[in-house]
Amino acid sequence: MEKTNYGSKKISHVIMIIIKYLSLILAAIIVIAPVLVILFAAFKTRSEFNVSGKLDLPNSFLYFDNFKTAFTDGGMITGLKNTLFLMGMSLLGTILFGAMVAYVLSRFEFFGKKLIFGAYLVAMLIPMVTTQVATYKIVSFLGLVGTIWAPIALYLGADVMSLYIMLLFMESIHVSLDESAKLDGASYPFIFFRIILPNLKPAIATVAIIRGVTIYNDFYIPFLYMPDEKLQTLSTSLYKFMGPYGGQWNVICAGVILIIIPTLVAFLSMQKYIYNGFVAGSVK
Repeated sequence: MEKTNYGSKKISHVIMIIIKYLSLILAAIIVIAPVLVILFAAFKTRSEFNVSGKLDLPNSFLYFDNFKTAFTDGGMITGLKNTLFLMGMSLLGTILFGAMVAYVLSRFEFFGKKLIFGAYLVAMLIPMVTTQVATYKIVSFLGLVGTIWAPIALYLGADVMSLYIMLLFMESIHVSLDESAKLDGASYPFIFFRIILPNLKPAIATVAIIRGVTIYNDFYIPFLYMPDEKLQTLSTSLYKFMGPYGGQWNVICAGVILIIIPTLVAFLSMQKYIYNGFVAGSVK
């Protein structure tokens, strides 16, 4: 009887191992396959792309005309300048407002405190598409449509993830620091900018990376609010290769590779800040 139970447990253990590795392989295929399709297409001519399979290797990995076309005709230099300006202004506001809100919610007790935090959570649950008409009317009323300030105004607010990360790290900053500064006559702005913000560097780095990648890759908001070609971003610069009868997908894929490279380099060089930020925040 004991041998039978031992044998069944061993079989179930082997089955679980097989299921685990099959699920990992499936997940890897789902993630890697689209990247391979884009990579292979970037080195194909238009005729080769139309007749070959999506996962077929290109005839040569030394065909760089698609990259040249995407970079020059796509106006990626202009797109990069606008994207960097958007990211800089938006991240500055997101980090500053997020830290301020986290400071108030963490350090002060007042009526409606839970209501404010609940409003952030509710806003996260509402699908963005349901509020786009109202949002567009507000931005249009402010006269920001067609300017680079429209997406900045929409990116500027602190999102729930940024606020939550800031709150987790606020708990690691002891209240005694605030109280000591108050005894020395320090004002709340002085405490915030000289004590709180310097101690939030890991949280700021984490928010900057996560939020920065989101803004960098966003297509919808820049495309909707900045139709002018002079205000194009990296994500919208490739849309000019779409025509009424189809798109130059080989050129678009080459442009996607060019856009991915800065994000990949930034992530690989700063990934420890992301992981350390989440781990340290969860522990604290």
